[in-house]
Amino acid sequence: MRSGILAIVLLIAAVVAYLSVFIVNPTQQALVLQFGKIVEQPKKDPGLYFKIPFVQNVVYFDKRILNLNMPPLEPITSDKKRLIVDAFARYQISNPVLFYQRVQNIQTANRRLSTFLQSSLRSEVGRTSFVALVRDDRTGVMENIRRDIDANAEQLGIEVIDVKIRRADLPDANSQAIYARMQTERQQEATEIRAQGEEAARRIRSRADRDATVLVAEARRDSEIMRGTGDAERNRIFAEAFGADPEFFAFYRSMQAYEAGLRSGDTSLVLSPDSSFFRFFKDPSGILPAPGTDGNGSQGVSDRNPSLAAQ
Repeated sequence: MRSGILAIVLLIAAVVAYLSVFIVNPTQQALVLQFGKIVEQPKKDPGLYFKIPFVQNVVYFDKRILNLNMPPLEPITSDKKRLIVDAFARYQISNPVLFYQRVQNIQTANRRLSTFLQSSLRSEVGRTSFVALVRDDRTGVMENIRRDIDANAEQLGIEVIDVKIRRADLPDANSQAIYARMQTERQQEATEIRAQGEEAARRIRSRADRDATVLVAEARRDSEIMRGTGDAERNRIFAEAFGADPEFFAFYRSMQAYEAGLRSGDTSLVLSPDSSFFRFFKDPSGILPAPGTDGNGSQGVSDRNPSLAAQ
């Protein structure tokens, strides 16, 4: 009987001891409640803690960074374009006491934060153009949304760490129209650039043709000047040679004429033997006989006796 009572006492003591302690993990933070009222400071450090059994109870909250996913929205940008925006947020419970007093659990907190995120996203996208959201200032838009949500979430004991936009696309019908317009704009731009290139090419080609014509004309002018100068110099030299020795000059020119005119070939010349062309063949001095003589200085029969010639 005594041993049975002792066993019961030991069992009760074990139960009381078990209910008097609680453990906080590194990923948790805890609140000690007494009849629903917070009686101690939050337990944020991991370890073993004590409480009054049957009177106090412990509520645990996650200390890690939590994700908030929301369904895609269709806000309208400042330039009246409807977009499909898929975004999410990451947050952390920074004040467990305020979190418990305002929302008490994660599910309620997610619903409240989702409302904040949708409202802030619609408002910020409505102030932003399509190009800024998609390309130019996407980071700035996300930071503005984060600050707006964080200001509201602070009242719930929550700190918003980050807000990200996974994608921001046009609806399919609008996308096709936008792509067609972008393609048309690119084609117009390409046509304009090609026309400018053709104009520049014609301008360069015209300038090159003009420069070539000027260069050829100047070259011809210089060549004619040089040819004229050469001809004048040649004539001067010939004139000096003729003045120095006219007989030799006449002989030299005749030799050149014989060389050019009597070379072998198909050309035939019909000339009188008395032609001046052959004067150096008859007399090395090149002196032609006087008209009416036989080449030796004597007169012919007709000249000496005209009457006999008439007979």
